[in-house]
Amino acid sequence: MAETNTGHPADFEKALQIGRPPNVVKCFPNSRALIVSGKFIDRAMLAKGGAIAIAANGRNSFVIRGALQAAQRANAALIIEIAKSEGGGNAYCAVNYWNMARIVDAVCNELGITIPVAIHADHYGLKSDQDVAAAKIEIPSLFEAGITSIAIDASHMPDDKNLLANLELNSFIPKWAGLETEIGEIKGKEGLSTVEEALFLIQGLNAHDIFPDWIALNNGTTHGIEASDKGIQVDLTTQIHDALKSYKVSGAQHGTSGNSSDRLREIASKTRSTKANVATALQMISWGLEVNDFGNAQLDDQGNFIKVKDQGASETLWSEMVAYAQEQGWQAGNFKKLNLPFENKLLGQTKEIRLRMAKRVEIFIYNMLVNVLNAENTAPLAVAAILDAGSYDSGPKAERIEDPARWTTDQIIERAAAIQSDKGPEGDFDD
Repeated sequence: MAETNTGHPADFEKALQIGRPPNVVKCFPNSRALIVSGKFIDRAMLAKGGAIAIAANGRNSFVIRGALQAAQRANAALIIEIAKSEGGGNAYCAVNYWNMARIVDAVCNELGITIPVAIHADHYGLKSDQDVAAAKIEIPSLFEAGITSIAIDASHMPDDKNLLANLELNSFIPKWAGLETEIGEIKGKEGLSTVEEALFLIQGLNAHDIFPDWIALNNGTTHGIEASDKGIQVDLTTQIHDALKSYKVSGAQHGTSGNSSDRLREIASKTRSTKANVATALQMISWGLEVNDFGNAQLDDQGNFIKVKDQGASETLWSEMVAYAQEQGWQAGNFKKLNLPFENKLLGQTKEIRLRMAKRVEIFIYNMLVNVLNAENTAPLAVAAILDAGSYDSGPKAERIEDPARWTTDQIIERAAAIQSDKGPEGDFDD
């Protein structure tokens, strides 16, 4: 057998044998795709130091293909994800929580991809008690479909309800799975997260033997097209991450699209982030739109996207997509809703066009992995972590240091009432 990107072929074979979690083995019993827990992706970035894994939002199959090709070239561990708004029950993408692992597995086997990849259910959003009740039924179905990591996002709820939702749902998440939690809705410069909020959530989880791999913050970022040059607040991120140091939780950076490469390098080098979500940029790049050097789609004088000739989708299909969006009254930020009605039409283009759509994504992600996020050559580190664990379960990074007797439900509600924070304006903010 030829040597794989993940190191010695015997290491890959052993990782393939022991590193795939039970749900993945059941879904894909004959697969040679190294689909693993998100925990191992985090561990690989920590082992390298100052490295951040790309979590590519697979809004279409071309993004998934391009991301896997880029990670293979860069020898980098990778996360493929979709958010509840993108791929949940009311999805605007054809790729969803229940088919994403199958798409990844198929592409990995087709192309001989050997890097470790986690399948992440991002922003599993909870905005009410009813959502929490429904999640007890839905979350198990995600893992039955091959998900290996999840973000419980109750950040839309008050601090006490956020923590209590995380506690209530934890038993429905396999212990081996990657786990992300979140404070502060993503509202750009409004409603920024605080140290007090972060400590409240992580300490409360710690007291109940729950040790998240990542915490996501509202640290000044936005989702979608970045219209401001403010972007991610590195100092705030560093301050919060440092306060959480003893709890050994890494950072998950949301809303990466539109932030400059220099700012992202600063996030990698100065904070404890090991996961960076990239969504809107990859969608736009796959379609063939003109973007700047950090993936923000460019607009012409009339406020329209600029299609690059002979890049991405065909000019004919792009014109049809634009006309459809206009009929729906969708502005630039809502072009994401084109994913669902046009996925099959995009897949029905010529092979040459399909390949160039994925290739454009590959080029962009490869540059980010190697030249921005310092994730090159992290694949062998993830494999090593699997071999060291001797299992698909790495175990937790942290241990309990909080007293559960001080974190009862009544005490959680009382503590939350004393937290001083600005949640920002009300509204239906994108997640």
